[in-house]
Amino acid sequence: MNDQAQMLRDLVQQRELARNAGRKTRIITVTSGKGGVGKSNFTLNFALALQSKGLKVLVFDADIGLANIDVLMGVTPKYNLYHLLKKEKTIWEIIHTGYDGLEFIGGGSGFNDLLDLKEEELDYFVEQVGQLNGHCDVILFDTGAGLSKETLKFILAAEETIVVTTPEPTSITDAYAIIKMVNNLQSGVNFRLVINRVTEPKEGKQTADKITLVAKKFLQMDIPTMGFVTDDSYISKAVKRQIPFTVAYPHSPASRNLLEIADQYVQGRSSEMTVAAPGVKGFLSRMLKLMK
Repeated sequence: MNDQAQMLRDLVQQRELARNAGRKTRIITVTSGKGGVGKSNFTLNFALALQSKGLKVLVFDADIGLANIDVLMGVTPKYNLYHLLKKEKTIWEIIHTGYDGLEFIGGGSGFNDLLDLKEEELDYFVEQVGQLNGHCDVILFDTGAGLSKETLKFILAAEETIVVTTPEPTSITDAYAIIKMVNNLQSGVNFRLVINRVTEPKEGKQTADKITLVAKKFLQMDIPTMGFVTDDSYISKAVKRQIPFTVAYPHSPASRNLLEIADQYVQGRSSEMTVAAPGVKGFLSRMLKLMK
């Protein structure tokens, strides 16, 4: 019975791979200069908002030691990245499903081992993650705050990086610092800004301008702003309930903000999603080069 069940799972996976062969998967890293700015909450709800626009999204929790995408959904994943790196489970066995059918992969301590894999373990990791190519339209990597060596590799390997910040001066300074440090290591990284916890649109624009104008002047970088998210009391209520706020309170100001950000992103990226993109294989290729 177990053999038959395994054969059935293999057949389903093969059919899915064939069906999604033409799909272009975009790799997006979400990061922040400091902790406590709402990065993971943004990642989760942005993913749900993108799905509401018709895209299939997978969230990859890459926050070393502080993985909390599962906590925000009140889901305890049985397996995570660690089990994949130890060749105990396949990529499909560590994918879990949350609200509205959103797929996610738990992180935990697994990424601590990513840079120290043996060659055979690394080959298995690449082969398994490579199967996600075409599985979904977007993979969101929720990285740790600050510029750790692991986060840096994700930023440099991804197609684009969303930097989440707040109007607080220290948050603004840290957001610019991470952009500057990455740019000093490798120019051409595609950054985008999201300003979280704003009291009004004017505050969001002023915060974004402080970063974009300085980046333009001193780094010669154009950094688009994706949008602003209101400092909404419903967000903390949703966190306490362990339900994404776009699900728990879909008509709240923050939920409307997320839908607007997702709508603008899809419209701005619609043409790029129809052409050949590096996708998962390109991401893994760049990641391997950075790990050598």
